[in-house]
Amino acid sequence: MLLCIDVGNTETKLGAFDASGAMVGTWRVTTARRRTADEFGVLFAAFFSAASVPIRDVEAIVVSSVVPVVDRPLGEGCQKYFGVQPTFFTAANQRSIVVRTDRPTEVGSDLVAGAIGAVAFVGAPSIVINYGTATTFGAIGADGAYLGVAIATGLQVSLDALVGRTAKLPQVALVAPGSPIGRDTVSAIQAGLVYGAVGQTEELVRRMRTILGDGARVIASGGMAPVVAAETSAIELVEPHLVLHGLRFDHLRASSRHDMHERRR
Repeated sequence: MLLCIDVGNTETKLGAFDASGAMVGTWRVTTARRRTADEFGVLFAAFFSAASVPIRDVEAIVVSSVVPVVDRPLGEGCQKYFGVQPTFFTAANQRSIVVRTDRPTEVGSDLVAGAIGAVAFVGAPSIVINYGTATTFGAIGADGAYLGVAIATGLQVSLDALVGRTAKLPQVALVAPGSPIGRDTVSAIQAGLVYGAVGQTEELVRRMRTILGDGARVIASGGMAPVVAAETSAIELVEPHLVLHGLRFDHLRASSRHDMHERRR
């Protein structure tokens, strides 16, 4: 069994895959920067126990992390409770996709893993959107290379900033209100944020397609992806666990290369 872990700025996602590639368990937890190795281990073990997934079946762990401070305790927790030393996936050590940016090794591991997943699901050229702490629009060329990304403020971050800097505006549920013209405070905020995100998505997709080609496919992930996708035809597919799948695809390729190298020795 393979355990893939995606450590984001707001949340950490876990996905367990069996030998056939089926996801047998998926979990989501708040990213806590001061969590200890034991806290990571006990928490993850509890997830496996509650889902009746045997922890002893985990043979490999792959981690994508954009929060370096948690890497050491996370690694120690995996080693102590799973008996497995995790592999940390980065833009520099992966070999599944060519990163054709000015500083390839500096591209976020989540962006690269998501791009690998996007190519596997919809092919190339393609645009991979992630609605997370930031909203990112990754561009994948016709040859399958990762060309770059546009980064915008995430919807929840935008809402938090709006509420935090105004005296009377409340926190609201980020759902489409049904009309772009709000008739009260809550629907007004929802209209501005959700339909604003829809307009942003459609315009960036349009502009990227002028470079990538009109046939560029669009796949989206992240917590707000279903909300935005329901309001626009620009998004063709929503895959909630895209980064986790990308980590699995890269692990399979890396394992195949290792096996081939061993046979040649």
